[in-house]
Amino acid sequence: MRARYIEAPRLGYTLAMNKRVGGWLFLVLALAACDEAPRAGEDAGAGTPGLTASSAQAPVAPATPAGSADAGAAPSVLLEAAHLIDGIGAAARDDVAVLVEAGRIRAVGPRAALEPKASGVRRIDLGGATLLPGLIDAHTHVLLQGDVTAADYDEQLLKESIPYRAIRATAAARTALMNGFTTMRDLETEGAMYADVDLKRAIERGVVPGPRLFVSTRALAPTGTYPLLGYSWELSVPEGVQITDGVDAICHAVREQVKYGADWIKFYADRRYTLGTAGGYPQTPGGPDAQCTHALCSSVNYTDDEAKAIVDEAHRLGKKVAAHAMGWNGIDAALRAGVDSIEHGDGLDDELIGRMVHKGVYWCPTLYVGIYVAPGRGGIWPKVVELERTAFVAALQRGVLIAYGTDAGGYPWTENQAKELAIMVRYGMPAMDAIKSATAVAAKLLGQSAELGTIEAGKRADIIAAPADPVVDPTALEHVSFVMKDGIVYKGAPDR
Repeated sequence: MRARYIEAPRLGYTLAMNKRVGGWLFLVLALAACDEAPRAGEDAGAGTPGLTASSAQAPVAPATPAGSADAGAAPSVLLEAAHLIDGIGAAARDDVAVLVEAGRIRAVGPRAALEPKASGVRRIDLGGATLLPGLIDAHTHVLLQGDVTAADYDEQLLKESIPYRAIRATAAARTALMNGFTTMRDLETEGAMYADVDLKRAIERGVVPGPRLFVSTRALAPTGTYPLLGYSWELSVPEGVQITDGVDAICHAVREQVKYGADWIKFYADRRYTLGTAGGYPQTPGGPDAQCTHALCSSVNYTDDEAKAIVDEAHRLGKKVAAHAMGWNGIDAALRAGVDSIEHGDGLDDELIGRMVHKGVYWCPTLYVGIYVAPGRGGIWPKVVELERTAFVAALQRGVLIAYGTDAGGYPWTENQAKELAIMVRYGMPAMDAIKSATAVAAKLLGQSAELGTIEAGKRADIIAAPADPVVDPTALEHVSFVMKDGIVYKGAPDR
């Protein structure tokens, strides 16, 4: 039996992967660290798949996150710019400065007021740029590199070893950081066991650069509901999730994932989607959609007792729960179970939206991934994109808590995650609210409002800059010119 097929309940991740994989993963991270700083005269993005000169214009500083032994090494900096969006107010502030010390924001205010307090401190003048809090993507798959088709997904699990996928994940994490995403909630490794925990630790310890990660490790689904599927019963193929059946096994799996480092627990609430009468689509008499009276229906994966066991055990251990739920039936089941966030939610209607608002459940719509994969998948997928736009408009009107999530990894990491913002605005969300969904709102979802999401004194110094006003043009955030995380400058620091 190949090491990557061994279940963690038997041996634990480190032993399950064996010394061979553990050694390779160490080598992966060491090589990534060695490649971190460009050679003299070399572009910062050279040699990194998916990273171009436009997305990595400045040399990468050594990663020394706050909270590490070297947190105090972050230099004091006075950031100056023409505009500031702080994640709190309804409008940008002009001619501002931000004083950063030891990885945290010490003060925010008019440039003229802060300059006297910053005697001897390095000044970084970003000219006419707009400063913003570091962006937060609350739905990613850093160990996945795009899965438009089932074949794309299967190939990664069947032909790419976990160490190789970890190499690609380090490149993806670096790309995300250079694009202004200083924090991500990564919602499962898609068969790569607990490699997300290893990447998170490597970033925290300064081995490789990347966003601050909140990880969900393996995710949960019952037998026969998640890829890889359709192979001969004589073959033992990888599973994209941790397969769990029954309340006892579910509780054990939740505890195990928490043991190995899960910050969140994720489960797949549904599968097998059909269009229904509420969406105005014709149905096939006697066909699989004949009983679907909602816009988008689905088959529910877990029994109510099983789904509730996932949520109850995770909450008992102090962890929140995210549910993949696209169709009406899956969303309904996830809400009954008491989840904290709904992922995708294409089949939301007024009833489900009302329940989400009442319970304070967050929604990560992941709009761009649907648009990206629909042409390649065909079938009902183009219509699902239309349904989600309708759901998004309705959710806006009712005040659903919408947290920014892209499903990056479901499309290649060469696509900038910030493309989601322009779509949210096109669907009717005010640009400032879209920015807050990727900053203050996402921070609240993560339980990190005291640390992240706004530019305020005392918070972590996660600060980015856009070359133009993103309220006027949201696509400006697809061209971030400056990135600071925990007081360390990773991109674009001209001295003036």
